[in-house]
Amino acid sequence: MGSAEERVVAVIMVGGPTKGTRFRPLSLNIPKPLFPLAGQPMVHHPISACKRIPNLAQIYLVGFYEEREFALYVSSISNELKVPVRYLKEDKPHGSAGGLYNFRDLIMEDSPSHIFLLNCDVCCSFPLPEMLEAHISYGAMGTLLVIKVSAESASQFGELIADPSTKELLHYTEKPETFVSDLINCGVYIFTPEIFSAIRNVSTQRKDRANLKRVSSFEALQPATRNLPTDFMRLDQDILSPLAGKRQLYTYETMDFWEQIKTPGMSLKCSGLYLAQFRSTSPHLLASGDGTKGATIVGDVYIHPSAKVHPTAKIGPNVSISANARVGAGARLMNCIILDDVEIKENAVVTHSIVGWKSSIGKWSRAQARWRRLQCEAWNNNPRYL
Repeated sequence: MGSAEERVVAVIMVGGPTKGTRFRPLSLNIPKPLFPLAGQPMVHHPISACKRIPNLAQIYLVGFYEEREFALYVSSISNELKVPVRYLKEDKPHGSAGGLYNFRDLIMEDSPSHIFLLNCDVCCSFPLPEMLEAHISYGAMGTLLVIKVSAESASQFGELIADPSTKELLHYTEKPETFVSDLINCGVYIFTPEIFSAIRNVSTQRKDRANLKRVSSFEALQPATRNLPTDFMRLDQDILSPLAGKRQLYTYETMDFWEQIKTPGMSLKCSGLYLAQFRSTSPHLLASGDGTKGATIVGDVYIHPSAKVHPTAKIGPNVSISANARVGAGARLMNCIILDDVEIKENAVVTHSIVGWKSSIGKWSRAQARWRRLQCEAWNNNPRYL
């Protein structure tokens, strides 16, 4: 997997407050990357995965949130994982490739031979060491993590065609109007430092077109990029597509789970996927109990150490309970995320729901998502234990 002298850095794109509007109202109170999934901040999962990369020197978080919003977490996770984690604030959105290029001098401080690039709102098992090994064997500039999905859902993502034998990326198109392939881009990459030259070339070409626009009206006939700033570069359209088929990019296919975390509803599903992954990666984070000395635990459940759960409660499957939450006697929780300082009172039922910070679910009440709406019903009879 390369010599011991080779160093690797990881860059995780976390976005900023002008993005992620589909995640509202949850992102109004907390930056989306810090929203808890399976009891850990969303960004914690890719960071933890990076810890498994051989010869990892540094992890960078790149976004345009205020630095103070990440300061406490960055300090905590650096101490926990014993790996330097640093937040780099963009002055404005530069795009995925532009953001990487904007901090190229800092990223190259450790003279890395390889650079991982991950999107924060991706939920997967992050097979990064295996991906690195494949990338080194290809001997190319970049490797994309890819996965096969249904033909119906493929058009929501970047579709690509790869050589079935060599795994070379032959064609890439972002969210095509017609079906191209059931193989899609997962938003996880590894590059050699040559990626910065590729990005610089795109930037130079765009500046040249901007200069041409000043002396010619021909640019008005080229609408694709005329409104983009010269320093805003998208990794998919501006870098991957032009390099496809040139023996510069290859693919590594994952057979495990993968999702994008775009909406609150998806956070419930992804929390469950991470809880299931904890069985093999972090079993100590999963709660247990048979109802004798503590609550009855069904399936994969995370309970923060500061939370108070009544011994007669029944919790799970797929439940995450955050700090200082209180769960009363006879309560039933299934497929839900309970945030900080929430109180679930006696005999209440919460299912397929996210209960917001400092909220209270009353006695004998039911909170359940239906048709993507959260409804709370007061019951006249005893709750059903499903």
